Amino acid sequence: MLVGYLTVKETAEKWNINPRTVQTMCNDGRIPDAKKFGKAWAIPDDAEKPADKRVVSGEYKDWRTKYKKMDT
Repeated sequence: MLVGYLTVKETAEKWNINPRTVQTMCNDGRIPDAKKFGKAWAIPDDAEKPADKRVVSGEYKDWRTKYKKMDT
């Protein structure tokens, strides 16, 4: 890999998350200065881990039944 850059796998190990999550962050543009070379991502070794955007509050739990009640 390039000097000063890490692979998706190395970044995932560094941040203790799944490599697929790192790929998704790169695709969404959430990791600044990440560059794609063919199928591989090059992530700066000094990049900071972005905030987790997943909803864990349960806000969307049973959303289908909630909206179904509103329609009727």
